[in-house]
Amino acid sequence: MAKGGAAGLIVLALTLAFPAASAGDNRPKNAPVSRPLYVTRAPIVMLKDLDSGAILFSRGADKRFAPASMAKVMTAYVVLDLIRKGELARDKQFTVSEATWKKWNGSTGGSTMFLRPNEKVSVDELLKGLITVSGNDAAAVLAVGIDGSEDAFVKRMNAVAAKIGMVSSRFGTPNGWPDGGVTKVSAADLITLADRLIRDHPDGYNRYFSLPKLQHGTSPEGKPIIQPNRNPILGRFEGADGLKTGHTAEAGYCFLGSAKRKGRRLIMVVAGMGSEKARRDEAERLMTWGFDEWEGREIIPAGASLGRVDVRKGAIPAVATRTGIAVRMTVPKGYEGGYRAVMRSQTPIPAPVTRGTPVADLIVTPDGLPPQTTPLIAAADVAEAEGGWWDRARTGFYRLTGL
Repeated sequence: MAKGGAAGLIVLALTLAFPAASAGDNRPKNAPVSRPLYVTRAPIVMLKDLDSGAILFSRGADKRFAPASMAKVMTAYVVLDLIRKGELARDKQFTVSEATWKKWNGSTGGSTMFLRPNEKVSVDELLKGLITVSGNDAAAVLAVGIDGSEDAFVKRMNAVAAKIGMVSSRFGTPNGWPDGGVTKVSAADLITLADRLIRDHPDGYNRYFSLPKLQHGTSPEGKPIIQPNRNPILGRFEGADGLKTGHTAEAGYCFLGSAKRKGRRLIMVVAGMGSEKARRDEAERLMTWGFDEWEGREIIPAGASLGRVDVRKGAIPAVATRTGIAVRMTVPKGYEGGYRAVMRSQTPIPAPVTRGTPVADLIVTPDGLPPQTTPLIAAADVAEAEGGWWDRARTGFYRLTGL
């Protein structure tokens, strides 16, 4: 392991798990590999393999555009984060104010889960309405209930977006309603958001993003209101299990989607499509190409320990890293090359450290293909040191001996 000074990059080399090409193959190890061909008219497209971090296809990924209802994925991430931290309970009930109902009821505020004024509704039910039927009213009630106003909640959204690495995005509303061009994202940032949501909140993702329908409220005739999930490939494409659509005049018909087959997960964005059908067909075609033309080869199993990262001012001087999911190398079908892998992290990381949070990256470079990055997570919590002489002495002893 190589280390920098007080703060620097650590690199830990790992052994090859796959051989290079056959002995009779004289190709250079880093010679470019023929990538599967994908042809599309969509102006904005991105496809990522979650397990390896490999970008399989990208066009216009850094172009900023209005995401419309895909912004609700950011709202969902913020709410799920609060639940995970114990700062919000799923059974917490919020009251639908008259003002919020007037602004976001179905006759004036677009997509709705048909909340009623003065209705008390749980966070759990609001999340279902937010994702399944894209309820603008659900987003607003969550925002006001959590932070007192939509504007205050939007500030929280932007702070969290910056923290998880959404470098090109800015939110102006909790639901993506047109706001004069304030809310803008990029496909690359949406992929980052989906990646973090699925990794950081797997239980929440499974609970809220693949419901086939929502029953909430009653019609004027007294009948239950049942609305189908608006995900265009859910139930149509094998393995499809979530995320959101969006539509604006500027960006056209858009979709942030994910699917999982045989333990391998792909995340995709398509934007700028001319119709709902074109969006659905492009999403299915892109996902089919990603699963059929590429394969994921497991390198390291889930839960494996890979190395330690120094912790600044921690109760212990270093934290072990591990794989949150099985790490796979994504390569074209029939690939015969090898790879090299290293662990990289800025060190030391500041205390406190929460178990399960990303603290390092595993960089895997298949022969002839670009590097692929998979986050490594902390294997334990590390509290801040109390700062006494014994803590400092113990830390110094550890750094000298490694014991």
